[in-house]
Amino acid sequence: MTERPERPGPLIRRGPRPLLLHLTLAMLRSNVSRATSPLWNADWQTSSAAAILRSLQSAVRDGNHGNDFPQAVIEETLRQDAALIEGIAAYRRHPWHRTLRDPPEVWSEGSTRLLDYRPEGGLPVLFVPSLINRAYVLDLAEGYSMLRWLAGQGVRPLLLDWGWPGETERRFSLTDYVAGRMERAITAAVRLTKAAPVLAGYCMGGTLAVAAAQRRPDLIGGLALLAAPWDFHAPEAERALQAAQTLPMLEPVLAFGNALPVDVLQSLFALLDPWGVADKYRGFARLPPDSERARLFVALEDWLNDGIPLAAEVARTCLGEWYGQNATACGNWRIAGLPVDPAEVRAPAFVAVPGRDRIVPPESARPLAALIPNAVLHQPHAGHIGMAAGARAEASLWRPLLAWLRGLA
Repeated sequence: MTERPERPGPLIRRGPRPLLLHLTLAMLRSNVSRATSPLWNADWQTSSAAAILRSLQSAVRDGNHGNDFPQAVIEETLRQDAALIEGIAAYRRHPWHRTLRDPPEVWSEGSTRLLDYRPEGGLPVLFVPSLINRAYVLDLAEGYSMLRWLAGQGVRPLLLDWGWPGETERRFSLTDYVAGRMERAITAAVRLTKAAPVLAGYCMGGTLAVAAAQRRPDLIGGLALLAAPWDFHAPEAERALQAAQTLPMLEPVLAFGNALPVDVLQSLFALLDPWGVADKYRGFARLPPDSERARLFVALEDWLNDGIPLAAEVARTCLGEWYGQNATACGNWRIAGLPVDPAEVRAPAFVAVPGRDRIVPPESARPLAALIPNAVLHQPHAGHIGMAAGARAEASLWRPLLAWLRGLA
C-alpha cells in the first residue's frame, strides 16, 4: 500500500477562481453549441455562439456548411473543452513562483502597512491600490515591477498595502479607509520624506485617491489616477444595475463574516466577461511553458487568484451606491459627510485611461480628466492590468507617468 505523501502533488494552485463557475460557464456554452448546431444554416453569424465558430469560418466561406457543419461544431466545442482543461492543468503545474522580497516597512496600522521602495530619497509617490486585490500587482515580478522601475529612475515609490482585513477592518466604511487610514498613511509619508507626495491611485484606489486629494490638499503634491472608475453607468448602465441587483442576495454572506468573500468577488468580475477566463486558458495551453509569455501569464494569474475580502459596508457602498445609483458621477458619494467632487481638486493631475480596459471601461474613467482642472489625459492602447504590469507596460504607462512626474519636479 502506497503511503499518502505529506505534501500535495504538483497541482498546487487553486485558480482560476472560482473554478466551478468557470468550468460551468464553459460547459454551458459547449452544450448550447452542440444542441443547436443542427439548426444553424448560412445565417449562423447572427447566432449568440458566433465566438465559438470563428475557427470554422473557412468552412462557411467555402460553402461547406451542409450536413458536415453540425459535426464540425461538435468537434470544435470538444476540442475547446479539452484545451481549457489542458490550460488549467498547465497553469497549476507551472514551476514559476514570485520571489521578490518586500522592501522596508515604514509605517503600519492594523492590517495596513506602508512600504518604501527607495529609502535614499527622490520625488515621493504614494501608490494606492484597490481594496479587493493584492497590492503587489505594482511589484509583480522581476522585469514587471512598476515600483522598482520608477525607483531606478530616481523616484521614491511608497506602496500602501491594505493587507487582509481583520476584525477591525471588516467593520470599516469608505470613510474609515479614506479619512482615516489613508490620510494617516499619507501623513506618515510626509513625515518620512519631508515632502507632500504625489498620490497615485490604481483602479478603485484611484477613486479613493480623488476623495483624499480633495479632503487634504495640504498633504498632496499631485494626483495620478490609473484606470480609476468614476462614471459607473458608462457605457452600459444596465450592466452596472445588474451588479447592484445582486446586493440583496449577498446580504446573508455579508452579515455572516462582515465581508464579501474572495470567490464571490471573483464571480462578480467573471460575469463581466463570462467567456474571457476560459478563452485565455485555452490560449495558455498553446504557449511553450518556458517562454516569457507563459511566465507572465502565471504571474498575473497568481495575483488575480490571490484576492482580498471586501468589508461588508464597503461592499454595500460599491454595489448599491456606485453601481446602483452612480453616486460618484452624480455628486452623491460622500466621505465623512461631504460630497466628493473632482472639480475641487487643485493638485496637478495625470489621468491614465487604457483604451482596451474591460474592467474599468474607458468611458467610466475618462470623465475624471474633464472634471479635474488642467488634468493631463493619457490614453494608452492597453488593458486594465497590462497597462500596469504587462509586457508593454513600460511604454504604455511607466515612461509617460515618469515624464509627468519629472515635469512636476
